[in-house]
Amino acid sequence: MAEPTRRALLAALGGLALQEGRLAMAATEEKLAWAFDFPAIEGGTLALGAFQGRVLLVANTASFCGYTYQYDGLEKLHTALAPQGLTVIGVPSQDFNQESPDDATVKNFCETKFGIDFPLAGLSHVRGPQAAPFYAWVRAVRQWEPSWNFNKVLIGRDGRIAGTFGSGDEPQGGKLGPAITAALQTT
Repeated sequence: MAEPTRRALLAALGGLALQEGRLAMAATEEKLAWAFDFPAIEGGTLALGAFQGRVLLVANTASFCGYTYQYDGLEKLHTALAPQGLTVIGVPSQDFNQESPDDATVKNFCETKFGIDFPLAGLSHVRGPQAAPFYAWVRAVRQWEPSWNFNKVLIGRDGRIAGTFGSGDEPQGGKLGPAITAALQTT
């Protein structure tokens, strides 16, 4: 008689753990991008909540990558679509060993080489257990994390993830462009 009781107890505990996991995932999904901050490249905090109601394109960047030329496209996109509600945010990361060692060098490179005017976070981890909370949230909700530099996360006006994109998805490209347009048209 003890064996069926033990099995019933284990089954109940397993069901409870599964339900707790679902509740934790639901709580994660309910969180919005506006809840997250990055260190700002010039010091202080880059609070995503300051952009509430706008569409965000968050790109993990690097100065010494084959995709570094995308800074130019990201800046053009930011400039052209800012009046419609788009803000590009760059998140420099050394996770792929292709970034300068400090914020001041990254900031200088971005401003002098590409004329970057969009907000830049300070050096941040974008993957793994040390990932910045924003990227940990994206991983929890979408089971996605950057696989290389210049991966992009599109955030809708509602603060939810509208899409994730790889390095090969150009700023004005065929996959990213329509997604941004759709996000900008959603109120």
